[in-house]
Amino acid sequence: MTELIGIARFKFHEGKREEYLRLSDQALELERANEPGTLAYDLYLNADQSECMFIERYRDSEAAMAHTANVGHLFASVLETVSIVHGELLGQPSPELRANLAASDVPVLFTPYRSLSRDR
Repeated sequence: MTELIGIARFKFHEGKREEYLRLSDQALELERANEPGTLAYDLYLNADQSECMFIERYRDSEAAMAHTANVGHLFASVLETVSIVHGELLGQPSPELRANLAASDVPVLFTPYRSLSRDR
């Protein structure tokens, strides 16, 4: 299995939700235009819209790295609008992606143990 799933939960800084959503929309447009290997880019808001959860699916490690190359210029602006509650990457990343992840505590990597997927 080469597909990767990224999960991130953010808490909006006071008064910054709309700016975050604008940046997220900008990233979505860049992904649609430039990232055929990004299979899903889903945003969920909690009831009072003080936090959000992102779920991203990538075809493989190369697609995940292409995502970072494509929208990475937005990361600093995004981090001015949110605090990271948690971030995880699920799957079996390539050695190159593992090396890139080693420089940071986020996301935490979870590798496959057991799976039943009926949609594949």
